[in-house]
Amino acid sequence: MKQQTWVSAMRELPPEERPRERLKRLGPEALRDAELIAVLFRTGTREYGAVALADKVVGHFGGLRRLGQASLEELQQVKGLGGVKAIEIKAALELGKRLAVHTENQRPRIKSAEDVVRLLMVPFKECETEQFKCLLLNAKNEVQRVVDVASGGLDATLAMPRDVFRMAIRDGAGGVIVCHNHPSGDPEPSREDVDLTKRLSQAADILGLRMLDHIVFGDGRFVSLKERGLM
Repeated sequence: MKQQTWVSAMRELPPEERPRERLKRLGPEALRDAELIAVLFRTGTREYGAVALADKVVGHFGGLRRLGQASLEELQQVKGLGGVKAIEIKAALELGKRLAVHTENQRPRIKSAEDVVRLLMVPFKECETEQFKCLLLNAKNEVQRVVDVASGGLDATLAMPRDVFRMAIRDGAGGVIVCHNHPSGDPEPSREDVDLTKRLSQAADILGLRMLDHIVFGDGRFVSLKERGLM
């Protein structure tokens, strides 16, 4: 009886409007976020069809960004979303994150601020507080690794220059690019950002390191202080 309930809920949609059929006919790009999630679900519940349940989930979290940050426990707080469906969502979104930063070259080469953005935009979108990261580069401007330097706001990170360059020296990096995010979503550099950039540049010069840029990330946007002439 239960199986008949969710089947009939899905059959309320005309065959050509069901997410799987639309995906096959039009491609995944044509589907809304909720429809793509409904494809993962395959089935609905007694109260909701798969699409209606997916719409409820997306609406509950206000979009994919917050949905991607939700824990399994938070996902299961949505009525009708059990453990299995919560795991399906987490697995699918994690694959999307990994694909977004994947590169065939294990050491991506940085040629511009846009290369840094492609590497870090997705990780920074997951941050709910201010985070400061540093890319350690070799002589060819290839990324050796990304270092998490500090979190919680620049005011609380007075030792940050020491922390940044200690890691760079220890790893034998030839250059660094520093980055941080503005949780407000507005990447416009503050006066503190500009002052910090100048202090870091001066410290890098003393240590014989190349500081190539300081990039501020917002919600889908960024500002390169080098391109602004602020370093």
